[in-house]
Amino acid sequence: MPVSPHSLFVADLHLCDSRPETSRLFIDFLTRTASYADSLYILGDLFEYWLGDDTLNVPLHRQIAAALNDLAGTGTNVYFMHGNRDFLIAGQFARSCRARLLNDPTLVDLYGTSSLLMHGDTLCTDDVEYLNFRNQVRNPDWQKQFLSQPLPARTALAEQARNRSESAKQEKAAAIMDVNEATVVETLRQYGYPRLIHGHTHRPARHNVTLDQRICERWVLPDWYQGGGYLHCSANGCELINLAASSDPAGIGTT
Repeated sequence: MPVSPHSLFVADLHLCDSRPETSRLFIDFLTRTASYADSLYILGDLFEYWLGDDTLNVPLHRQIAAALNDLAGTGTNVYFMHGNRDFLIAGQFARSCRARLLNDPTLVDLYGTSSLLMHGDTLCTDDVEYLNFRNQVRNPDWQKQFLSQPLPARTALAEQARNRSESAKQEKAAAIMDVNEATVVETLRQYGYPRLIHGHTHRPARHNVTLDQRICERWVLPDWYQGGGYLHCSANGCELINLAASSDPAGIGTT
């Protein structure tokens, strides 16, 4: 049965050695589902953290890069956008899996619908502490200094940052870590009222945002801590798919 043209979107997989079942699920998804798509967009936090492209020889990294390379070999376009955990991914990784790096945000045409792709962290403008940290680690001078350190030192710093982040989450109100609605409205208006697709908040849903007598869709991608999922978009619209509940791995028959 022919498969209608469609693209898939994932984010917040947080792949790491301590969750091997998630890596296996992702590789199965690439083989059984993404290989039928025109394009796969990974909108950040593919890995729990990324310490530099010189870690490509790490078995997990090598395995995921090889699986994405195989996917690209089937004809599926692979796109990657940085998240807040893997912002140090660079050209060497992209070349190893034949992926194209995207700026955050990026505006694309999806089968006739203008769609704005973001990781989503810059929409959480109430979390001032995090945004200050983000500005620091996205600075080229900071990144150069960090990458110049030996891998064990980088690993220790990343673990410290992750522990601080997890502790900080316990003390923050849930609303602070979600998107700021005014920022969403401002962003949609700035980019011409597109559909918005993002991850980061781990709160999968479809929202209708009304502004200037227009209605814009905002799709939030699921994380992969509890089974995983993705967004399927075609000329007929978009649909969130829960992998654990899906019996249609190729996306045949979905919107």
